[in-house]
Amino acid sequence: MTIDRGRLVGAHDHSDRAVPAWAAGSGGDGRTNGEGSGGGGTPVGGRLNGDWRGVRRVVAFLLVAALVATCGATLRSPVGPGWASPGLVGGGGWPFAGEPLSPLDAPGAAYIPDSSVVRLADGRVRLVPFGSETPITVDADDPRVAAAVRSDQAWLAGGTVPSGHHEMAARALLDLRLLTRPNGASLASWYDKWRYSWPRDSAFAVAAFAATGHPAEARRVLRFLSRVQNENGLWAARYHPDGSAVADGRAPQLDSLGWVLWASWFFRTQDPNAAAELPEMWPMVVRAADRLTRSLDVEGLPPPSSDYFERDHSTEQDPRRPTLGVVAPVLAGLRSAAALARDLGKPQEAARWRHASHRLSDAVARQFTPHGYPRSPIAGGRMDTSVTFLSPPFAPYDPGVNGAVQNAFNRQLLPNGGVLPGERWAGDKKVAWTPEMGMFALAAAASGRRSEAVSLLDWLSAHRTSLGALPEKVDEHGDPAGVAPLGWTGATVVLSLIALERPLPVPNPT
Repeated sequence: MTIDRGRLVGAHDHSDRAVPAWAAGSGGDGRTNGEGSGGGGTPVGGRLNGDWRGVRRVVAFLLVAALVATCGATLRSPVGPGWASPGLVGGGGWPFAGEPLSPLDAPGAAYIPDSSVVRLADGRVRLVPFGSETPITVDADDPRVAAAVRSDQAWLAGGTVPSGHHEMAARALLDLRLLTRPNGASLASWYDKWRYSWPRDSAFAVAAFAATGHPAEARRVLRFLSRVQNENGLWAARYHPDGSAVADGRAPQLDSLGWVLWASWFFRTQDPNAAAELPEMWPMVVRAADRLTRSLDVEGLPPPSSDYFERDHSTEQDPRRPTLGVVAPVLAGLRSAAALARDLGKPQEAARWRHASHRLSDAVARQFTPHGYPRSPIAGGRMDTSVTFLSPPFAPYDPGVNGAVQNAFNRQLLPNGGVLPGERWAGDKKVAWTPEMGMFALAAAASGRRSEAVSLLDWLSAHRTSLGALPEKVDEHGDPAGVAPLGWTGATVVLSLIALERPLPVPNPT
């Protein structure tokens, strides 16, 4: 996820709603009822045509009424906003296509355990058969059901599913696979403004796949990122599923370089043969790390840039300097690149990127630490979730950062138990965001605050959709208020659960 999926419209509200054709205008053809009238009155021909249109509409209405009376079960109307699906229907077969289940079919529906196959309330089963991208509904004893369930369960068994909140972890992993296209594009979600691949979100998908023993999926995403990267080391803000950059005027976002570098290093920590199996990775790392190294100014800071808030940096409290949402990922990326170079026997690159990381670390100590690690490095700066980016597993444990993380959480906490993205959030102040909750859970789990991490993960588990998918947002009543599943949230949940079972590696180039 990235905070504003499309999006930067006022307060970042995704209240897109499906509008029936009849609601688009006062006439079925989109014109007003007064069209055709003019001057001193309506021409006779126009009046007759209008009368015939009226007759046809009455007849059509009567026919529809008769159909509703006799077979109304087959006629359905749009329900809720367009993103309002409880989750994706899959089938375990290549190309791992997922299609949203209609809210009309949600009551009584449930996934067959450890699969993306849905059993409907009437006992029938919906799945995407092997080799297809279109869901079908079949009887429960159809052999394709058992084959699809076996495929999903075998994929999960080929890796590791965290034991704590097993069902939530399995669902998140299966959803991440459904959101990963055959070409490696890791989509934020399935719907409209979310159906894009953000390098930032993709990096977390790589880490989640790698940490759970699914290197093939992690490699696929990294290959996609290496293919779409510009020669100057930058990535576009987001990409279409086919890999073409979205041309919407957004400038490249520097934090994405840091996140991809971290994910590349993390992948190799889980798969020592990564360099040989993924030769594209090293050139990608060199381009991104050198770009970040060159970007540091005399103070050691990168230039201002949009970050996970997806808003123009000129709107920040201190528009002259980068936010912590840029600085912290860039620091994690430079440290990761230096550690990767060291481990691969590349001493010159390791020294160059290590020096850059030291310069940036010193700048953080001068600019952000005195103010308690706010989003903008000024006195009284607002706190936001980006302080977790300075916490394990992205950086070594620091007591000051640990306290700042807890301070930020308390300032962003909502009555529904979730959190806002940041202090004094400009959007809906009653709606919680799950990616931020996932980041706080990950910071707690990786920093040894076990009970806190468990509590946050319990909240996320309790606020899933009826099918068990993790939504982007949760409203004041505790109901899903955004698209589900959201890949970034799923990845942070998986990593948090892994961190409760074993320490996650932290980049340390020294």
